[in-house]
Amino acid sequence: MSKAVVVREYARLTFAELAENTLDRAQITASAFRWLVELGQQFRANGLVLLELDNQQWLRLDNFVGVLESPCGQVIEILPKHRSATNCIDSARRLLCKLICNALDIKSRDSSHASIERFDTALPEWLMRQFLQELDFLFKRGLRFEYQRIEEQQRFLRGRLDVQKQLRQAPGREHLFHIQHDVFSADRPENRLLKTALLKICVTTQDSENWRLAHELQSLLHDLPDSTDITDDFQRWQDSRLMAHYQAIKPWCEFVLNQHVPIAVQGDWRGLSLLFPMEKLFESYVAVELSRALANLPGRGNELRPQLASHYLCSHLQNEIFRLEPDLSLRLASSNQAYQRWILDTKWKLLYLDSRDKNYGMSQQDFYQMFAYGHKYLNGQGTLVLIYPAWDKFPANAEPLHFSFSSDLQLLALPYDLEDENAAKNLISSLQQGIKQASTAAA
Repeated sequence: MSKAVVVREYARLTFAELAENTLDRAQITASAFRWLVELGQQFRANGLVLLELDNQQWLRLDNFVGVLESPCGQVIEILPKHRSATNCIDSARRLLCKLICNALDIKSRDSSHASIERFDTALPEWLMRQFLQELDFLFKRGLRFEYQRIEEQQRFLRGRLDVQKQLRQAPGREHLFHIQHDVFSADRPENRLLKTALLKICVTTQDSENWRLAHELQSLLHDLPDSTDITDDFQRWQDSRLMAHYQAIKPWCEFVLNQHVPIAVQGDWRGLSLLFPMEKLFESYVAVELSRALANLPGRGNELRPQLASHYLCSHLQNEIFRLEPDLSLRLASSNQAYQRWILDTKWKLLYLDSRDKNYGMSQQDFYQMFAYGHKYLNGQGTLVLIYPAWDKFPANAEPLHFSFSSDLQLLALPYDLEDENAAKNLISSLQQGIKQASTAAA
């Protein structure tokens, strides 16, 4: 198996000889390079951009993060680009795992102090570790068994005799009985899928702790058959009250078996491959954290609404076209019982405070978009907010950037520190203070 390479968003990959791999440039096998090019064409056919082919030897990744495993065994781990330093692999992995858990509303069992302080596990091994830990916990709770009806011929009576089949018994076989009986067995779709995922980890993992735990658990499932139809067994996975303790392991099982994961790599090859668009992970995380922070604020009437879609840019022949869909709408109650409302949009882009002559790296298209949101959702009066990830050149303690569309319509650009648990609370405080500063600046 080829050595795994670790890169980050927008990195360049090649099969040519390189002196050293870095987070922004790495060498992969020629077969993996060809596979990536074909995969990029499949993404483009679905309206997505996975990579750009610079020439016949180099390709540039886009803003998808996750892990890819080619048929030749080349593993490519793609991390978020939220730090300028080149030694930020551990923090980037930790951030990506937190965003994945948040976006899919699943809980990680890596909650010990040691796992928080030192995170040096590759993403594929982390995914497998989560599955193994959940499976170990499931064994302690107990596997779910069910009664299964067995129909067979035996030399003895057991259960119920099938009289009709027995009367039609062929001559010379009267000594055999057609019987029906129930067996209390663990052979059910959920357990078969767990067995299949566990077998895959046993032959895939390169982490000693994962290997040890996987083989220990395999011995407990030795008599259970694996799944012969993964898709059908997932469709038959029950979500009843009696199966509630199975719900925590289901997402991790889907990850390992490459089923129903966001933009999972499809096809005949079933390596441990999954990708996430980083802007969607960022948007989802900010929305969830703001919702939690809002629930702890005093007063009534506070509201956060995601994914608005009630207004269109224009109409044509009595039909509205070009729907406007801002990420979030935030409403807060003030001390005088009035309400303040903001339209928020998240942007996974790095701003540069030292690059004012280039508009800090902001996109003119984003401002056109926000201008339309302001007129359609705020009637041209109020404050719009662009939320960017905090990093070295746009730190979390930076003052909001103020922009004015008119004397009545303002825009704020705020940093959001993904590694700060109080970032959502701080952002709300910045909004409450920023609207006063924006009004002063406009005047």
